[in-house]
Amino acid sequence: MALDEELKVIIRSIPDWPKKGIIFRDITPLLKNQAAFKKAADWLAEPYLNKGITTVVGIDARGFILASAAAYKIGAGLVLIRKKGKLPHKTISREYTLEYATNTLEIHEDSISRGEKVLLVDDLLATGGSMEATIHLVEKLGGNIAGISFLVELTDLNGRNKLGRHPINSLIKFKEDEK
Repeated sequence: MALDEELKVIIRSIPDWPKKGIIFRDITPLLKNQAAFKKAADWLAEPYLNKGITTVVGIDARGFILASAAAYKIGAGLVLIRKKGKLPHKTISREYTLEYATNTLEIHEDSISRGEKVLLVDDLLATGGSMEATIHLVEKLGGNIAGISFLVELTDLNGRNKLGRHPINSLIKFKEDEK
C-alpha cells in the first residue's frame, strides 16, 4: 500500500461539520498514531532537507502541529500565523475567505527577515484562502517561499489555483464528497 493510501484510511471523515454539506477531514487519529504521525512529518520535511530553509511557517491551528514537526526535522525555526487578536506583539494582517466563512490571519511583523527561505505548512488545502493570505503576509515581510506542503488536499475545490507559482506538495488527496 502506498504511503498516501496507508495514511488516508486513518483520517476520520465527519459529514456535515462544521455545517451541512461539508465533510470535515479529522487528522487527530493520524496524529495519535505514532507510526503514522512520524511518516507524515517525515514526508512533509523530506523534500526540504539540506535546502537552506531557515523558517517553517504553520497556520492556526492544526498547521502548528505539522509545521513544528517539519521544522524540527529540517532544523529550522518555527513561525506561527494566527487568527486575528491572538498574537501579542505588532502584527500585519490579511483577511481571507474559507469554504464556509471569512477570517483574518496575522503574523508578527518581525518574524520573517527579508530574503529568508521559508517553507509553509498546513494540515489541509481546501479553497486555498488561508494559504493565499499566508503567502501574502510572508512575501510582504520579504520572505522567499521555497515550497508549500499540506497533509491533505481536497482536489475538487481547486485551492492550489490560488497559490500561484509556488511549488505545492500534498500527501493525501480526497475528492470533496469522498467518504
